[in-house]
Amino acid sequence: MRKIGLIGGMSWFSTRTYYEDINQLVQARTSTLSSAPLLIESLDFEGLARLATPEQWASAATILSESARRLEQAGATALLIGANSMHKVYDDVAQAVSIPVIHIADAVAAKMKADGIENAALLGTRYVVMESFYRKRLIAQGISLLPPVVEEVDATDAIIYDELMQGKATRSAERTFKTMLTNMEQRGAQAAVLACTELDMVIDVDANLMPIYDGTRIHAQAAVDWILGS
Repeated sequence: MRKIGLIGGMSWFSTRTYYEDINQLVQARTSTLSSAPLLIESLDFEGLARLATPEQWASAATILSESARRLEQAGATALLIGANSMHKVYDDVAQAVSIPVIHIADAVAAKMKADGIENAALLGTRYVVMESFYRKRLIAQGISLLPPVVEEVDATDAIIYDELMQGKATRSAERTFKTMLTNMEQRGAQAAVLACTELDMVIDVDANLMPIYDGTRIHAQAAVDWILGS
């Protein structure tokens, strides 16, 4: 198995999910005694949350790029950025190392395209939903996305930062997203993309009538494909 590196800590709750998902998938595809050869650098999210200015994003790019180089030097043969929002600095990170950096949106787009999905709704932080760095990866694969609804974006962003990133999964948030997903389906979405690594805490991926594409789970599957060379 090939060793893979994870830039984590953004938040640590999602990093825990990556660790569990990757190891469970490795066991499912190899043996119950196997565990993934995985390097993790857990960054301090305090200085990386709710970035607003170009200077702050430039600093984030430097922090993640330095982390990527350390993981490469430690023996990682490929890397994951364990946060959707931080894929805004993906190009900087990818240029900082000589090994592949598996993009979460590319993994999601490939699975959706294989499933024949042509139109979807996107749920995530304000950065992810309102800016182009994630959306363009899906659009490039022929997947159109519903226009953002500001009220939904604001509600989702607040739940992510004020609740999920602090480990709080409330019934109120579950109800909010159930209503939101229903409304998105009524507006024509064939599927929904969870473009935040903590959203599975309050959205049951397998219990919705509309297909739900959990970016974290799909990213983990892509990581295991790399680890196993498949």
